[in-house]
Amino acid sequence: MAAKDTKEAPALPEGQAERPKKKSRIKRLVILLAILLMTLSGAGLGAYWWLYLRTPSSGASTPAQPKSAAPAPAAPANAGAGQPAAPATPASGAGGVAPGAARIERQSDLPRSVGQVLPLPPITVNLSDPAGRRYLKLGMEVEVNADVSAELAAQSARIRDAIIMLLAGKSYADISSPDGKVLLKAEVAARLNQILGAQRVVRVYFTDFVVE
Repeated sequence: MAAKDTKEAPALPEGQAERPKKKSRIKRLVILLAILLMTLSGAGLGAYWWLYLRTPSSGASTPAQPKSAAPAPAAPANAGAGQPAAPATPASGAGGVAPGAARIERQSDLPRSVGQVLPLPPITVNLSDPAGRRYLKLGMEVEVNADVSAELAAQSARIRDAIIMLLAGKSYADISSPDGKVLLKAEVAARLNQILGAQRVVRVYFTDFVVE
């Protein structure tokens, strides 16, 4: 009975048994082609990065820099002794002197000179204190780098006016300290050089300085 119940499987026609083998071969071929394409594309991307996108290493030689342009010519030296080596520093416009026309320098910064020392007439002027009760009696001598005694005598009125206007704008606090006196010397020299038209006055010496 058991032998009768069993059914024999029908035989497959020829050619159907070979189809799975053909499908597996096609799958392998597709996989190999995909791997080959990925490998080629990766190599192409690597070559492109190497040629165009990579940053050169720090040790790589850099191209030679272009030669710089010819240096600008040096400024000409001063034509003669006694001429200023730097642009003038502006001074205040008291005494009718145009601002920026006179040169003020600290006397300690000026070179030593063996020029003449000429006296100036003494000047007495009221200071600009609030009470208006203080006045200054000032005697001066100036060291010059050229013989300007005739010019100082000819310009005596202008010199006195410029110095009086300068002192009239000072208070006792402005001139009582050593620094204030040094600044006053520089301002007087600037006024005189402005009047003389050249840097003739090198230093100013106070021979009398009384405040009452």
